[in-house]
Parts: sequence; C-alpha cells; structure tokens
Amino acid sequence: MDMQYDDDMKRRLKRVEGQIRGVLKMMEEEQPCKDVVSQLSAVRSAADKAIAYIVAVNLEQCILEEQEAGRDSSKIVKQAIDLLVKSR
Repeated sequence: MDMQYDDDMKRRLKRVEGQIRGVLKMMEEEQPCKDVVSQLSAVRSAADKAIAYIVAVNLEQCILEEQEAGRDSSKIVKQAIDLLVKSR
C-alpha cells in the first residue's frame, strides 16, 4: 500500500525544518553549547513524534486493508513495532 502523507504530517516536518534552521542560526551566532544542545533535543523529540504519527497512521490504514481482505493483521502490527524500534 502507498502511504498517503497528509498536511498534518507535512506541517510537522516543516516545523522540524524551521527548528533546524534555528539551530544553525544559533551556531552562526555562537550561542552557548547548552542552548544549542537543548534546541537539538527539541528537534529530536519533534522528529520522534513525527515518526510515531506517520507509523500510527500507516498502521491504521494497513490494518483496515488487511481486515477488509479478511487477513490477519498481526504481522502488520509487528512490522510497525519493528519500524519504531529501529527509528530509535
């Protein structure tokens, strides 16, 4: 199945993109290390949330497809869990 990336997913990544630009600006302005690291932690958190959201939406779509086809969706759930674990 092809994943449909909705506007919410794209907004999340655009927010991360803006945070990255902000970190680069902080570096150019030679901001303190702890402030840069703090912002990078926020970027990582936002990226993790985007990953979780994308996997959750995809999982829901795949489970519905499997159910409509009369197939067991447990394999799809395991793949989603593996994907989340690998992303960390």
